Amino acid sequence: MPFEYLALLAACCWAIGSLLSAKAASHLGAFAFTRYRLACAATLLWLMAFALGGINTLQSSQLPLLAVSALVGILIGDTSLFASMNRLGPRRAGVLFATHAMFSVVLAYLFLGESIWGWTLAGCSLLSGGVMTAILFGRRNEEQHHWEADSSQLRSGIALGLVSAVCQAASTLMIKPLMETDIDAVAASAVRMTVALVAHLTLFWLGFKVARSYQPMNRKVFLLVLVNAALSMVIGMTLILQALKRGDAGLVGMLSSVSPVVVVPLLWLVYKRRPAAGAWFGAMMTVAGTVLILSSRH
Repeated sequence: MPFEYLALLAACCWAIGSLLSAKAASHLGAFAFTRYRLACAATLLWLMAFALGGINTLQSSQLPLLAVSALVGILIGDTSLFASMNRLGPRRAGVLFATHAMFSVVLAYLFLGESIWGWTLAGCSLLSGGVMTAILFGRRNEEQHHWEADSSQLRSGIALGLVSAVCQAASTLMIKPLMETDIDAVAASAVRMTVALVAHLTLFWLGFKVARSYQPMNRKVFLLVLVNAALSMVIGMTLILQALKRGDAGLVGMLSSVSPVVVVPLLWLVYKRRPAAGAWFGAMMTVAGTVLILSSRH
């Protein structure tokens, strides 16, 4: 399958997973939710790596780069995103995080020599603008988050949101050279999830208050965490790594950023919540940009 479609499938997995994360994340807290999700994902990935033989493709020389990628993208990136959300609200933080697509293209050009021109560049511009439009104007006035009325931490929130976007883009680019080798995508994902899990457990063991669970785990919440981990981290991240094996890192980052737009029809379908006009306009821009990218590449 072409890498463009792998990146789009990953975005769909993340979109579906995000719908399942809200209840579990609010029950456990963002950090505890991430810790449990990483534990489930790492367990599933190692089982798959052993069963499919992917474990045999790992080399000790590859582990440090996978570890750094996990710390930058999952630990620092996710932590910065959660902190940005606490200051700005999920909508404005989501717009800032969506800039990771553009950072991916810029960093891929600077460090990997990848370039995007012509209709592909026009499609990327449409796609990126559509994602931001869908997030920024995708809610009705009555759905505005209460954090958005508070501008006291605006600068720090913006800085943290941009840090999360840069970390997401940088962590993807770090492992692009590795993914061009014979390393198995499932085994590589297993290493990254395990490193991130150890980092989160360290925060918990050191007694950081933010790492504690809000409420005890129960069976229903665990099932939500497990399904979310399987979709977002096992399938989604493995698809991204497989896409990096086959295609440009910048385009992979760009196409995988459409998950906020994929959520728009899912919210309508699942929660009967009709999206605002801005969400539809952003979605149409994103679809047009995606079609332009795909048609210019094939």
